Amino acid sequence: MILLLLASIGLLPAACSRSRLPGGAPVSEEILKQADSENADFALYTVNRAFLPTVSQWPPTGKQENLRWIGSSQGAKTQIIQPGDKLTLRIWDSSDNSLLTSTEQKMVQLQDVTVAANGSIFMPYVGNISVIGLTPDLARENLQAALEAIVPSAQLQLDMREGRNNSVDLVSGVAKPGTYPMPDRNYTVMGLISAGGGLSPTLNNPQIRLVRGSSIYGTSVDALLNNPNYDTLLRGGDRVFVEEDERYFLSFGATGREDLHIFTKDKLSAMDAMSIAGGLQDSKADPKGILVLREYPSSAVAAGNRGPRHMRVVFSLDLTTADGLFSARQFQINPDDLVIATESPINDVLTVSNIIGNFVGVFSATANITN
Repeated sequence: MILLLLASIGLLPAACSRSRLPGGAPVSEEILKQADSENADFALYTVNRAFLPTVSQWPPTGKQENLRWIGSSQGAKTQIIQPGDKLTLRIWDSSDNSLLTSTEQKMVQLQDVTVAANGSIFMPYVGNISVIGLTPDLARENLQAALEAIVPSAQLQLDMREGRNNSVDLVSGVAKPGTYPMPDRNYTVMGLISAGGGLSPTLNNPQIRLVRGSSIYGTSVDALLNNPNYDTLLRGGDRVFVEEDERYFLSFGATGREDLHIFTKDKLSAMDAMSIAGGLQDSKADPKGILVLREYPSSAVAAGNRGPRHMRVVFSLDLTTADGLFSARQFQINPDDLVIATESPINDVLTVSNIIGNFVGVFSATANITN
């Protein structure tokens, strides 16, 4: 997918050259001039201190993660028995006439007795006894009491091995994926990731996905590490995935690198994006003409909604002023944004219609590839 997208980007300089664009990047003065035209099919906004509160109220764009997460809570330090768990019963009886043991062997062991779907187990001379929802200690006491009615001198020991309903799956993004038994009811996401050998170092801004029944919950590892309230308790049957952030932005023009860039953290500013894209080409770039192209949904421009005056928007940043630099650190880049470093004005220009047409084509090609 990325290779196809980059190939599409690679075709843009050729298209631009047909419009007599020197060096493959647009010229900022011509874009600002065209924005004032009555026929402009986009809206232009200068990013500064006064504008930041306004744009922060506009709806999100691009691929957004709208998954909610479950807050942390305190669980018990013990486990409870669930269907599928395996119990080992060791019964001791020193009586010479025991129903369970012989003269030579004073202990009998029932190995890996599986808890049935209805939560019961079968014990000889006693019958079916329900143990579902009990701690191992309480289940031992109940079994001991039932056994004493038949064999008063018997003593019972119980060990538990967790089954599927007391285990969780760690599917991907760690050193050792697999199924992990829950040692108690205080087992958290961080504890599971630790048991799995930690996160894969190759993941860019790793994201956590928790599948519980038919619901999916999500957050980033960075948010989890910085907020203890995000370390949620796990339940038996949960599945946890750790995957790379799928959001990206594009860089073009006189940036250090024209490429598709994965988000390296949950929120990226325009200054972060410039750094990720390799900064500006000193010999070409116009620091007064950093542009961010973004497309909003039609609902954003509907009457009564807070949003831009046009679905296609160009944001202009000036990195030669203190206000512009500080504003660039506060202006948020959205997924699928296109960041352009324009060239210093020289003898030839590219009309804004060609700029928008070329880059809207990139947006469309990206959408088709990702879909």
